[in-house]
Amino acid sequence: MSYKNLDIWKEARSLSIDIHQMTLQELPKFEMFEEGAQIRKSVKSIRSNIVEGYGRRRHKADYIKFLDYAFASNLETIDHLETLFETGSLKNETLFEALSGRLEILGKKLNRFILAVEERHNTDFNS
Repeated sequence: MSYKNLDIWKEARSLSIDIHQMTLQELPKFEMFEEGAQIRKSVKSIRSNIVEGYGRRRHKADYIKFLDYAFASNLETIDHLETLFETGSLKNETLFEALSGRLEILGKKLNRFILAVEERHNTDFNS
């Protein structure tokens, strides 16, 4: 198995591509280097932390720590997206709603995945 088989990674990958493209196509030029750069970094951090955690999966505490980082980066990405929309830099409400919804779903999936890894860790630890 590979991290590429994880649904959370697949969705994080898809979101990182779509948000990257959104920042280049939908935002004013000045914003590409301000909030646009920040949201690109935070969304790419989600998938990177899933990968790094997966690489440390034999060490459950490290795995959980990096999944927590991915969850936090997801929240950060939501905040950047909301800031872009609230300030009027992102005017496409349909796109905003679609990306927001996908980020919310990813956050829920990450949370459930973290809980499952924790439970498995606790089961393994107590065995």
